[in-house]
Amino acid sequence: MKYAFLILLTIVLFSCNQKTDQVQVLQNRIDSLKHEIEEAYKPGFGDFMSSLQVHHGKLWFAGQNQNWELADFEIHEIEEAIEDIRKYQKDRKESQMMTMIEPSLERIEVAIDQKDPVLFKKEYIELTNTCNSCHRSTDHGFIVVKSPDGPPFSNQEFQLLDKD
Repeated sequence: MKYAFLILLTIVLFSCNQKTDQVQVLQNRIDSLKHEIEEAYKPGFGDFMSSLQVHHGKLWFAGQNQNWELADFEIHEIEEAIEDIRKYQKDRKESQMMTMIEPSLERIEVAIDQKDPVLFKKEYIELTNTCNSCHRSTDHGFIVVKSPDGPPFSNQEFQLLDKD
């Protein structure tokens, strides 16, 4: 009986130790995966800003040509890029300042929804001024955004084409 108890106790202890080893293996794997995620590529702040600049320019030409469907698309691309900045660059001061642009985006969306070219131009200028205010408040005042002089791409039509 005494030997049976010792054998049983040994088996139980061995089983418990095996689970502890498995837990440690799993924990090591989790730690390794966390490290891989931390080291994985994530777009830099400049990547997002370059994307915003492109969509900002396209938004201007869409609005100037009263291509409201394209303008709506571009404003949503801008909003998506801002969401990505908040997701991938959340620790930066600049990311936390992005809330200042939201009222301008909302107002330009109203102009697009109303298909009002005069209001669009006014709100676009306000949006651009807000971008520059953000740049100044984050010590990037040397980056000055303006309404574009020419389309950002020569291979995109901004005027509405007949749907024939």
